[in-house]
This record gives sequence, structure tokens and C-alpha cells, in this order.
Amino acid sequence: MIRLGVESIDLIGALVAVLIYVGCILIFLARLAGKPAIEHWIGLCLTLAVIPLTYLLLAGGEYAKPPLYSVQLVLMIVFLLVAFVLDYVMRYEFRRVRWVLIPYVVLFFAATGGMIGVAGAAGPGWTYAAIALFLATGTLAFVQRAKTGL
Repeated sequence: MIRLGVESIDLIGALVAVLIYVGCILIFLARLAGKPAIEHWIGLCLTLAVIPLTYLLLAGGEYAKPPLYSVQLVLMIVFLLVAFVLDYVMRYEFRRVRWVLIPYVVLFFAATGGMIGVAGAAGPGWTYAAIALFLATGTLAFVQRAKTGL
């Protein structure tokens, strides 16, 4: 594995967290605009975040990151993999099935909320940006659900 300084690792984490939030916001906006093809491609691109998140998880042990850091990364990796399997592999319309949707939404908010901590490792400015983006993501999630049912 390429050895970077802890500041570089923290910056990568912050950038990935921000990109995840932006990706989620764009997905919700595409749903609101009735553009499923755009939503599809953004979601597929968002899945690629598994690669740097996995790197951060492996590097976290090397830099003695606290256990919560690993939990936050694992939650996001698991969420992205679950979303990929349900949306792209199985092509399952789970957003209309309440018993699947509720755990999925809980995992989504746990994973995206955890990204605040990952971004926060890079400093307070990243924490504030992540909090603002998390709130925007959460708001849009509920707005688009109410308007589209997805």
C-alpha cells in the first residue's frame, strides 16, 4: 500500500465524504426532476467511492485511527455495496417495500452521518462543510421521498 502522511489520509477522507454527499444530493435532484437515467449513472459513479473508502479503512490501522473511524467507513462501504446489489445487480424495486426500505434508510443515515466524522478528521472547516452537506442530503431525501415516493 502507498504510504501517505496522516494529513493526506484525512484530506482524502474529507474529499470522499464531500463527494458522497454531493453525489447523494445530485441523485435526489435527478429523482425530483424525473431523470432516472441520470440518477442511475450518478449512483453507479457513487459506488466507486468504495475504492478510496477501503483504502482509508486499511490505512486507518496504520495511523492508529480510533475504532469509531473504522465503524464509520465500514457503514458507508456496506451501504454502497447494499445499494449496488439492490439497484444494479438485483434491480429490485425495494423503495416501495417498507420492510426493506426502513433498514435501508437507517443504514443510509448512519453511513452518511458517519462521513461527518471522517471529514472532520481533516479539521473543523471540513466538519462544518460535511454537516451542511449532510443536512442538505437529509432534507432532500425526505423532500424527494414525499414528492416521488422513491
